[in-house]
Amino acid sequence: MAQAGKGKLNFRCPACFMRDLDIDMFYDEDSREYYCLRCCYTGSEADVQQKNRMARFRYRAMAKRFQRFDTR
Repeated sequence: MAQAGKGKLNFRCPACFMRDLDIDMFYDEDSREYYCLRCCYTGSEADVQQKNRMARFRYRAMAKRFQRFDTR
């Protein structure tokens, strides 16, 4: 998803992204945490970044084409 403004970078919701939904998170300045409107996920910036890194690790070979599946 494209980010509309030139403010702070938007993060994807890690819980929704694991279910193949690309949902941006919103930032609450009062509680200083990110939240998702769709699934009620909330977390700090460090928590969201760590879970987004985990999602990128799991899907790292998604665009790679595999020719052989044997281990020889």
